[in-house]
Amino acid sequence: MKYKPDWPEAAERWAALWEGRFKDRPCMVVTAPSGSAPVPTPTTPPPSPEAYWLDPACVLPRVRATLEGTCWAGEAIPSYLLLAGWVTMASGSTPRFPPGRDTIWFDEIEVDWERPPSFAFDPDDPWLRRYQALHRAVAEAAGRDGFLVGSVCALPGNDMLSMLLGTQRFLENLVDRPEWMRAAIGQLAEKHVRVQEHFAGLTRELNDFWYGNAGWAVFWGPQRFQAVQSDVSCMLGPDMFTEFILPELDLLGRRFGRLWYHLDGPDAVRHLPALCSRDYLRVIQYVPGAGKAGNGPAWMDLYRRIQAAGRVVHVDAHPAQVEALIRGLDPGLLCIETRVESEREAQDLLISAKHWTSAKFRACAT
Repeated sequence: MKYKPDWPEAAERWAALWEGRFKDRPCMVVTAPSGSAPVPTPTTPPPSPEAYWLDPACVLPRVRATLEGTCWAGEAIPSYLLLAGWVTMASGSTPRFPPGRDTIWFDEIEVDWERPPSFAFDPDDPWLRRYQALHRAVAEAAGRDGFLVGSVCALPGNDMLSMLLGTQRFLENLVDRPEWMRAAIGQLAEKHVRVQEHFAGLTRELNDFWYGNAGWAVFWGPQRFQAVQSDVSCMLGPDMFTEFILPELDLLGRRFGRLWYHLDGPDAVRHLPALCSRDYLRVIQYVPGAGKAGNGPAWMDLYRRIQAAGRVVHVDAHPAQVEALIRGLDPGLLCIETRVESEREAQDLLISAKHWTSAKFRACAT
């Protein structure tokens, strides 16, 4: 891989993690500023917030600056988050691009509750075609072996429907119109699958490293998998999660085989037993959320529960927490993501990780 000469070693560690084969340390996604001269980013402001997210002429220079300005150490994979993938699920809504450039929102839509929902995949949807032009441009820039393009960053059906309806209407109609809501989530789940398949075909034509997430919560596999979530489930009890969310996960599990799951905050932890009842769910990434203790020792019992169920724990943590995570958890079911200040610090952390892993097993042996 152009931006990661040690890719074969990293790929082998990723494969070992998926297969439950322990190596000499956990998987470590470590990034740092590159020691090379920084790549200048454009100083001319984009013509519009929409162009900032969707215009290849605006996005590609940022991609290049990120790739060349970053040291990709350990199992870090050169990549860039194309958050504009969200627009592929717009479903008749109008995406909004706030000037702050940190997220994308959607206008709420009106629906006829007396008619069945209709959220079919449309390859000619103008927003999908806008994103397709960007996705193709980035994949062409990556070439066969430049960097990871990855699967489309598109919201799953349940979270997308909560955006289209607004959270309040979403929650109210789970109670008032459960059949309509089940059908709508199911249709959007099918649409999500079609979106992923559509862009997987395009990416596969141009890039060899498309089995993974890119930019945000980077994860890779030697075989295809899908990243999923249900942030709205933080407001649902276990029964509603089983009724409305699990069927979508079951569909994605059947279509993609293996799932990586973003568990969003303490209020989502109540759904862990349901999630761990599904064999296709192989990796759980926990994010504590605003106002809570960051990932690290405060959540060790939760990580151990996840690992006890045979799942990989994906933890995005401060480098000061890495030693405690390695010593306290099963390194064969662990992926640690962190950022440091220099290439030297990245390499020192990887060496220390091997030492801490070895010390853990020596302690266990005695």
